[in-house]
Amino acid sequence: MKKVRRPDDKREAVELLVQENLSVRQACKLVSLPRSAMTYKKVCRDDSSLIKALNELVEKHPSIGFWKCYYRLRRKGLFCNHKRLYRVYTMLKLNIRRRPKRRIPHRVKEPLLIPQGMNKTWSMDFMSDSLVDGRRFRLLNVMDDYNRESLATEVDTSLPTLRVIRVLERLIEHRGTPESIRMDNGPEFISEKLKVWCEERCIRLLFIQPGKPVQNAFIKRKNGSMRKELLDAYLFFTLDEVRMLAEQWRMDYNHERPHAALGFVPPAEYI
Repeated sequence: MKKVRRPDDKREAVELLVQENLSVRQACKLVSLPRSAMTYKKVCRDDSSLIKALNELVEKHPSIGFWKCYYRLRRKGLFCNHKRLYRVYTMLKLNIRRRPKRRIPHRVKEPLLIPQGMNKTWSMDFMSDSLVDGRRFRLLNVMDDYNRESLATEVDTSLPTLRVIRVLERLIEHRGTPESIRMDNGPEFISEKLKVWCEERCIRLLFIQPGKPVQNAFIKRKNGSMRKELLDAYLFFTLDEVRMLAEQWRMDYNHERPHAALGFVPPAEYI
């Protein structure tokens, strides 16, 4: 019957060497320990290159598994035993099923310029608030960057991409087609449906860089005024109340409120 080696065997052999002044052969024989175990030294391999290569590969291709990683690294000239690679693979917890993150394409910083006419550049953005009973609702604001005119304020509990397209179609029917629309990277704006709809009408989409709301400063400034003067000033019991007061505020914003950036005249007069 094969003897099971205990973790303390090597420690006992070392104590015999020191206390009893025995040779290595005698000490190992007494505790039934192979002499090779006494001289064995654990080899610490440097896996930094494998870790770096695996992280870079999974970052670029988040849905691939172990064997695809193994053969891709071999094709790049990184040769290693597949068992060693799997050890590093599991150490990084890449063997755990992971949900790939939907990535935002690289955004180029677009200069925030004042357009030289109407329908050159529009801006869109969302706001949110809640009714007295706790139900959340959202507001979609659209404005013309040329004269800061508020073109639309759509209010509902949910405003998906198709609803955004419906609002834009209504505005285009009465006002004309803009050359470009500036927006952030919200899920409603990066939708393929909105992209195709704009391409069919030759509308350029200007996406701001993530975490840079100042790149959409015109509508952010307008949203700040709406938040202070409307949403934070009233308690709303129904969506109809929100729609009515939002439309009243929009009309006052366009026709009565003087704007410092426009020489202290309302947007409707600046036209």
